[in-house]
Amino acid sequence: MNEQPGSATGRNREQAQSQARSDGPAPLIAYSVADRPLTIEPAAAGRAWMGATLQHFANRCLPLLIANQSGWIVLNDTRFRARWSGRAEPDSLDISHADRPDRPPPLAHSQFGYGIITWSIPYLFRTPPGFNLHVRGPANYPKDGVFALDGIVETDWTAATFTMNWKVTRPFTDIVFDEGEPFCMVAPQRRGELESFHPEIRDIESIPADNARFQLFKSSREDFTARLRRGDLPAGSWQRDYFRGRDAGADGTEPAHQTRLHLERFRERQ
Repeated sequence: MNEQPGSATGRNREQAQSQARSDGPAPLIAYSVADRPLTIEPAAAGRAWMGATLQHFANRCLPLLIANQSGWIVLNDTRFRARWSGRAEPDSLDISHADRPDRPPPLAHSQFGYGIITWSIPYLFRTPPGFNLHVRGPANYPKDGVFALDGIVETDWTAATFTMNWKVTRPFTDIVFDEGEPFCMVAPQRRGELESFHPEIRDIESIPADNARFQLFKSSREDFTARLRRGDLPAGSWQRDYFRGRDAGADGTEPAHQTRLHLERFRERQ
């Protein structure tokens, strides 16, 4: 078995990851297996709820923004309403698109029961050898009364397609998925990489340099949070050190820092 980049530590791991990127683009192929394809596109950074926060403060959280973009989303093609009676049987979930009779029936259906909405994804995905596909709901995309279920699929060998599932959490509630709404997010994940890590817990004082930088961050964040609670921060006055790729009080920036992902679009080929 080839050595996994995640098995290296420190600088060796960074070099391994850099080498993996320099090997050129990795293929991610979606083979259409049905006459009714769904749109797949790179996930966007924005979320409606984030833009609606006071002074758009959620849009200043870079970890949220990067997570939002970390994959490709699949879009629903027919608006529908789902309502669950709370029972276990598949027919206890009613899916209707009566308000859009001009559209084809939704691909979503009740397959497993227990209030689970299921889409049969009309693609056979193929990843490079050693890569799984993480299948989940769109990142940081809360939806009232229903929760997206995650799955990991070994898409480097299987000829089986997979389903995307959402679990209704509140019976007798109308759950609506709009046309063009993202309901699935996929991202390749190197198989075995998580298992290659050796987690430890250590005292922060064992690394004096990082501890000193952490203490600066802690003091700065506590002061910022206190002023935010008092309401005496000027409009637009936000901490931007992490967004800029630097620690509090530092002069330079981290050269490998990312503020945005640039995923390629799926292109149609024969």
